Amino acid sequence: MLKQIEKGFDTFGIAIGNLTSVILVLMIANVFYDVVMRYFFNVGSIGFQELEWHLFSIVFLLGMSYTLQQDAHVRVDLIYDNLNIPKRAYINILGTLIFIIPVAIIIGYGSIDYVIESYQSAEASGNPGGLTHRWLIKSLIPLSFLCLVISAIGFLIKQINLLQEYKLNENTLKREKS
Repeated sequence: MLKQIEKGFDTFGIAIGNLTSVILVLMIANVFYDVVMRYFFNVGSIGFQELEWHLFSIVFLLGMSYTLQQDAHVRVDLIYDNLNIPKRAYINILGTLIFIIPVAIIIGYGSIDYVIESYQSAEASGNPGGLTHRWLIKSLIPLSFLCLVISAIGFLIKQINLLQEYKLNENTLKREKS
């Protein structure tokens, strides 16, 4: 049962990763276009420059969920790599419950007023020719942390499944030895 649930969460994480990769390609194309126009044709666009950091923000914010789903997040590997599977799983479970989920909820919830204020004030770039509707990019803050919580729940389930498989394999080996 938990394996099926894990697959659902993995599908969600992979979808976020695919979306992030498409946005990354768009960002690269935008930077390429901006550089070519600026250096070869001496034409610059504030809107394209701002779009670069908007796209980078999307890649970073959504990439958190995919990185966690892939178990590629930053940790102190000096200690972690020398531990066995159950100890790693317990560390991942505790870290997710104590750090990832609470911090993601606090940041996600705390950013909602920030987005609402941006929307209500019709916040736009202060630069002439800059992008309007800045609340759109800011709305990705709570959304991305919601995605992170969803990925963290999937990561927890994956760790629980690892523990169950390890214990099952350990019991099977004990029975075979006796």
